[in-house]
Amino acid sequence: MSKLRTALISIAGFACVLGGVAVHADSGALKQKVDAVIDQAIAEDRIVGTVVLIEQDGKLVYERAAGLADKESRKPMQLDTQFRLSSVSKPIVTVAALALVDRKKISLDDPVTKWLSDFKPKLADGTTPTITVRQLLTHTAGLNYTFAEKAEGPYHKAQVSSGLDGVKIDLAEEVRRLGNVPLVNEPGKQWQYSLSIDVLGAVIERATGQPLGAAVADLVTKPLGMTHTSFWVDRAQADRVATAYFNGPSGTARMADPQSIPFALSALVYSPSRAFDSKVFPSGGAGMIGSAPDVMRLLEAMRKGGAPVLGKSTAESMFRNQIEGSGPQPGVGFGFGGAFVTDPKVAKTPQSAGTLFWGGVYGHSWFVDPVRKTTVVAMTNTALEGMAGKFPDALVAAVYAEGP
Repeated sequence: MSKLRTALISIAGFACVLGGVAVHADSGALKQKVDAVIDQAIAEDRIVGTVVLIEQDGKLVYERAAGLADKESRKPMQLDTQFRLSSVSKPIVTVAALALVDRKKISLDDPVTKWLSDFKPKLADGTTPTITVRQLLTHTAGLNYTFAEKAEGPYHKAQVSSGLDGVKIDLAEEVRRLGNVPLVNEPGKQWQYSLSIDVLGAVIERATGQPLGAAVADLVTKPLGMTHTSFWVDRAQADRVATAYFNGPSGTARMADPQSIPFALSALVYSPSRAFDSKVFPSGGAGMIGSAPDVMRLLEAMRKGGAPVLGKSTAESMFRNQIEGSGPQPGVGFGFGGAFVTDPKVAKTPQSAGTLFWGGVYGHSWFVDPVRKTTVVAMTNTALEGMAGKFPDALVAAVYAEGP
């Protein structure tokens, strides 16, 4: 397996674990097992703090805020602590776009140039293919991420932002830079995790005539009561946001600003202060701030049929494989908003076929298993353990384990 493919699998915080196939019916046994996973991760200094929520059949069966939101001041984690969402932003912005599809403001098969007339990235042979809204939603548009190329690659040379750094450009400039970089493959032909949701954010702005933050608020966060979710937080409210940490050689360490962490073919470059800087562009793929209960509200609303944000058929489309060919890993495709388990045996997971899942590089993972009516949200303030380390793997194993 290639280094890049392995890294892309890791992005999901996906648990390739074998185990029992029945989700816990005994909430006491579930609590004991999940508590043990959390306690061990904190004791081993793999994560600083976390908020974990589990709903089964619409009932909250587990909630816990554990560890510290800020290690230096010994500030405890709270259930409503806000986190830098990184790629947990993607399902939120995806739902905003799908809400516009429901309202017939945009179409999945619209060419992106209908909304962004100058966005015309070329293939390596110099031709300019058509890119659609659907391809943006499913990461099949031929775009890429900076970390998925070497440091001397075209995205680096064009100074394309990952949405995590603190580069002070507006969304139009980000899209302009991205549009001047050659596509990595022909649109619609291959899944490639990418900055496509950032471009989708620009489409949403044009279709609504609003800044992305206002559009997402009107379409998604306000109707769902996601009161702790936005693109920026006022510095006066900074104490509500968990401090960002990473897994250093001697345990967890506070992130610098900027903070570079080797990843995939180059590195992830973080700017934790981005969360308080309204001069950076609103990254639909990585730029939001939110709480675990807010993320649960979104995911559970989609599992239950989309109301009051999406129509039932549109919400159900999120839980169908939307790509042809290979996805992030064997047995896994891609829906709208996250990866999609197509074959649990091939994927080596206890999760049901039809499970939607993803994560975020600040240290988060989530999944929705519609067959077992189970939704899990696990937010941490520690990269990359909370997304791609032992923690999310052990959490999935605990949720699906049989017996006490």
